[in-house]
Amino acid sequence: MHGEPEKNGKSVSVSTIISLSGRSNNLKISIFTRMRGIYSILFISLFAAVLQAQTVKYSNEFLAIGVGARQMAMGNAAVSGTQDVTAGYWNPAGLMGVKSKLQLAYMHSEYFAGIAKYDYGALAAKLDSQSVAAVSFIRFGVDDIPNTLQLIDVNGNVDYDKISKFSATDFALILSYARKIKQVKGLEIGANAKIIRRRIGDFGGSWGFGLDAAANYTVKGWRFSAVGRDITGTFNAWTYTLDDVTKNTFAITGNDIPKNSVEVTVPRLVLGVSKKYFVWKSKISLMGEINFVNTFDGKRNVLIKSNVISIDPQVGFEAGYQNLFFLRFGINNIQKYTDIDNKPYTTVQPNMGAGIKYKVFTLDYAFTNIGSASISPYSHVFSLIIDITKQFKKPKAGSSKD
Repeated sequence: MHGEPEKNGKSVSVSTIISLSGRSNNLKISIFTRMRGIYSILFISLFAAVLQAQTVKYSNEFLAIGVGARQMAMGNAAVSGTQDVTAGYWNPAGLMGVKSKLQLAYMHSEYFAGIAKYDYGALAAKLDSQSVAAVSFIRFGVDDIPNTLQLIDVNGNVDYDKISKFSATDFALILSYARKIKQVKGLEIGANAKIIRRRIGDFGGSWGFGLDAAANYTVKGWRFSAVGRDITGTFNAWTYTLDDVTKNTFAITGNDIPKNSVEVTVPRLVLGVSKKYFVWKSKISLMGEINFVNTFDGKRNVLIKSNVISIDPQVGFEAGYQNLFFLRFGINNIQKYTDIDNKPYTTVQPNMGAGIKYKVFTLDYAFTNIGSASISPYSHVFSLIIDITKQFKKPKAGSSKD
């Protein structure tokens, strides 16, 4: 994520209920019996907060997690140096780096000790020498969340048969297009159209739509990149289908009943620059990249912050040997806190990983959040890219084609 939410930040997000689900999955029946009143009221309060939170500040934050083990190992410093199918997520202009006719990618990762599951898949197709198209799919979800809204009846009796389960899931479909501009040497442009579907069981859901725009400019080996995410604002229209029993439970416990509404994700600008060097008779490649994630929705808990703009830097480094083996390192999520003695301190999230490329296969691994530098535990992330290099033969002159 680009900066942990401040205390007053809310979002209708899967991540909002992860702590709740993790707590719920570990509870035993004996604990339910002893703490039935407190637990039920706590669940209702947290669930109501999730449903009614409507804000522009931390909307659709699941789209800020990132994709690709290579990029995660480099601290998400990826908008400039990503030149494969995963650029459909990071920077659509970078799709011009796809060299094969088709390129596939897949990634699976888990967070919070496996409670939250994150899946990503993508396909890029080279249309011609000047353009590439891609489609990407993302799912982030927490499954089997206990619903204890009906655990205790009006007389205070506990009925464990009333406990049901639901899932909270976020989906995103990203359609990407990139093109090389012949008139300006070194210039590539790209755009994304995003369709977003979010659901919290049968209680509520939303549909959203947004646009991204991007550009790369390469000169003397330096690549400068700019990505405008949600440039028109990404709108999520939320609708709720709470039954009368649930509404009555909310009212009894003093929670507001959520209403249909629209949530807006405001634009952000990501700037990046990268440079690759070759040493030892070009057998070893060294690449460094730095990104600056700029947000304009008020002060966030990042390294550089103000009421007008907040800037979150990300730094990544990659070393490769003959384009076969790679080692990577990166830092991100730089945040400032104050301890109980009111003394400020800064935390940094380090990341590392490796990759191997063999013929048409590229397998990458990332070990993120080393040492539990942030709130969530560390994660092992794997991703796979497959190049389909077969070229379609052009019909010979004078021949007919069915």
